[in-house]
Amino acid sequence: MAIDLKNMSRKELEKLASDVGKSLEKHRKKDLKKVRLEMEKLAAAHGVTVEDIMGNKATTEATPKKAAAVKAKSAPKYADSADKSKTWTGKGRQPEWFKSAIAAGQTPESMAI
Repeated sequence: MAIDLKNMSRKELEKLASDVGKSLEKHRKKDLKKVRLEMEKLAAAHGVTVEDIMGNKATTEATPKKAAAVKAKSAPKYADSADKSKTWTGKGRQPEWFKSAIAAGQTPESMAI
């Protein structure tokens, strides 16, 4: 059964793609059902259930995890006295401008915002 895709319209191709998707989903469900039955037979042969082995996830769909909360950006605590656009929150590694200013004799308090 050869299908000439080159001579099909866009609408015909979309319909074909939809039909293929539906058919694939039916086959997937059939395969899952078959595997489930095989698992139940094997588990029963050992005196347990699939739920005993897999937990509750074997009977229910996995619940999606919630996205991690976005952390708020920390406000800057220090600014470079030579260039006020260079700031630092006081967290993490010290920026080079901060290290240079400390080495030059400035105090962190003098650069505090």
